[in-house]
Amino acid sequence: MSLWVILPVSLPVFTITGIWVVYAMALYNKHVCPVDNWVYNQSCEEKLSLQRGPVLCCTLDNVPLISKCGTLPPESCFFSLICSTGSFMVMVIGLLRYGLVVEKHQNCVLNTAALSTGWICAAGLIMVGNFQVDYAKILHYVGAGVAFPTSMLFVCLQSALTYRLAKTQAEYGVGHLRLAMTLMAFISLVLSGVFFAQESFILQHASSIFEWVFCIIIMLFYGTFAFEFAGVSCDTLMVLARGAGETTRPLPRVGSGRKGGGNWGSRPPPAHT
Repeated sequence: MSLWVILPVSLPVFTITGIWVVYAMALYNKHVCPVDNWVYNQSCEEKLSLQRGPVLCCTLDNVPLISKCGTLPPESCFFSLICSTGSFMVMVIGLLRYGLVVEKHQNCVLNTAALSTGWICAAGLIMVGNFQVDYAKILHYVGAGVAFPTSMLFVCLQSALTYRLAKTQAEYGVGHLRLAMTLMAFISLVLSGVFFAQESFILQHASSIFEWVFCIIIMLFYGTFAFEFAGVSCDTLMVLARGAGETTRPLPRVGSGRKGGGNWGSRPPPAHT
């Protein structure tokens, strides 16, 4: 088994643990309200960070969206680190998955499109992590508008690619798992976006919960690449080093195409006199 299998496993472990640590820090510093809090107010006499007591007064500014949890220091520093590191890991995983498909099968439009969307998603994630929503709202929303749809498109393309390349029962099982995760991610993303556009306190809070669910599912989806990454070898890296174009060209068939079994690869043609 290749050690590269650690990479897709470490991505969800690192990112999911990281964003929950960021949430815990934001909660400890009273920068957001707990996810189990469903009571909000139009305004409060004191800011959340200045309040004391078991019962807190929360406004829509304290909804525990992932981006909100990583807005203020010190948790914003960790949030930027997690997003930047996660983006790099996403790019590497997408590239290795692309090389594996080319090596084991052949290149195709689905494979190229999946690589492109994965890298675009990584670029959007870097913007989300490094431009906090309270201080660079436009750039943050641009990054989110890039990262969320492209991550959804990435898992759709990878699910379709899995079914297209599947030959064994185990590979079809992985395809079924990825399809189920893709459907759950799509439902979570739609509900999060619809609820986020509403003014209701309850729906805004529900939007944050579905956002958490969506991000966790996407990260777990990347973890499923451990099934394929067990087969990553030096040949895979050589495919990426040479470029996919050379591996997809049809190879000449030696000894075919002429009567008499002439093998032009082993002897020169007879000279003319």
